[in-house]
Amino acid sequence: MGEHGPAEIIEQFLGVRTSEAGEGGMRRDADRPLFKDVVEGAAARKDELEQAVSSALTADWTWARIDRLVRAILLAGAYELVHRRDVPPRVAINEYVEVAHAFYDQGEPNFVNSVLDRLARQVRPAELAK
Repeated sequence: MGEHGPAEIIEQFLGVRTSEAGEGGMRRDADRPLFKDVVEGAAARKDELEQAVSSALTADWTWARIDRLVRAILLAGAYELVHRRDVPPRVAINEYVEVAHAFYDQGEPNFVNSVLDRLARQVRPAELAK
């Protein structure tokens, strides 16, 4: 969503940030192929995923109103919910709430949780009924 393309983001995180700690870092045990797939997939399907996330927003929220980093987190989470059926929806939601916690200490993680939960109930209702 910024000035860098998917290939540059993947290279930066896998080549540099896996050795960093803290907010800018990536866990050493991160699933690198999944990370690459999510970044490339979310970028390639941005318009579709933006519409999916927008359908899960409450009436008082619009896509444009959401902070840019939160939009990126929601797009990545939406990609996993819509296109990675091998990832259980509750796991995907939890992972992106944790990502939001890494950057925010206000209401943004709760916002990410509620939007992704509504989206999961739209696109994978049977898996959440269990």
